[in-house]
Amino acid sequence: MFKNHINKLEKKYMGLAFEKAFEHLGSTGENPSVGCVIVKNGSVISSGVTSINGRPHAETNALKVKKNFSGSTLFTTLEPCVHYGKTKPCVNEIIKNKIKKVYYPIVDTDKRTSNKAKNIFKKNKIKVKIGILENKAKLFYKSYFLSKNNNSLPLIDAKVAISKDFYSVNKKKKWITNYLSRNKVHLIRSKYDCILSTYKTINKDNARLNCRINGLEKYSPSRIIIDKKFKINTKLNIFNTADKIRTYLITSTNNKVKEKKLKLKKVKIIRLKDNNQLFDFKEILKLLKKKGFSRILCESGFFTTKKLIKEGFLHNLLVFQSPGYLGKNGLKSYKDLINQLKFKKSNFINLKGDCFYTLRFK
Repeated sequence: MFKNHINKLEKKYMGLAFEKAFEHLGSTGENPSVGCVIVKNGSVISSGVTSINGRPHAETNALKVKKNFSGSTLFTTLEPCVHYGKTKPCVNEIIKNKIKKVYYPIVDTDKRTSNKAKNIFKKNKIKVKIGILENKAKLFYKSYFLSKNNNSLPLIDAKVAISKDFYSVNKKKKWITNYLSRNKVHLIRSKYDCILSTYKTINKDNARLNCRINGLEKYSPSRIIIDKKFKINTKLNIFNTADKIRTYLITSTNNKVKEKKLKLKKVKIIRLKDNNQLFDFKEILKLLKKKGFSRILCESGFFTTKKLIKEGFLHNLLVFQSPGYLGKNGLKSYKDLINQLKFKKSNFINLKGDCFYTLRFK
């Protein structure tokens, strides 16, 4: 009975560490967003998260406060680093502060650290326990693990808004879902480092594709616009913030007039070869990975989302579904496509009538 109680506490503290890690998910560059919680005498005495752009690391941030950490237990969501880089190894800080126990769910895939922390801790008489919330960690760090695998494409999710009968377009109204759903989209965007869309969607909706909730503005991800024939309207809202939010346009067409206008607004042009066909998504995803993007959110129309699903590139479909039926007023139904797919449905949230859930394909 006592052992089960301890296990519940371990899960609780590791869960708190994941809540810290979630704060900067998508904003830590090439480094993973890690959360750290330090417990002493049954109380949390400090916590930390990987800093924006990746440094300092979570453990260092948690240990930099002036407290007596001797004999405490450290919960961290990923194996602490052991190598010297732009900062000192986190294991050094842990040892220096006389931590008694270190818990983490999984080992890091970075070869410089992978499965090495355990032996260093044991040599310094620090107890180690690995495996608490392991499955949660595997999902949470999927984009990070893919980024470290040279043969993998980056993680890409897509967001859709649909009616109860699965239509994604309302003939009579602009919005299908309510204001709570639309606000949650801004929070979701902040957890990705890149939003992928097309000129058709941007031209039609005049979408800004940024985070417009107080406090989240600085977490707006970079924006990628696919526009093979350079049909984008250069006067759209999205380009008004291109000097603050990295914005790229992928094209295979030369249009010196439009290109000049966009470059003046700090938009970066990426030109791919014209093969007289639609762009290959695999080629685009490889390109984005080379540019350092590991978490991509597709916010585009029915055709693009459907293509990503059918070609097997999509990991998760984030669904906002309203309670109303559109019937004859609806266009572009996802019903048949979703019914044909194998997925795990999770993360159900009620948003005052609307519901939000995730369909996980991979």
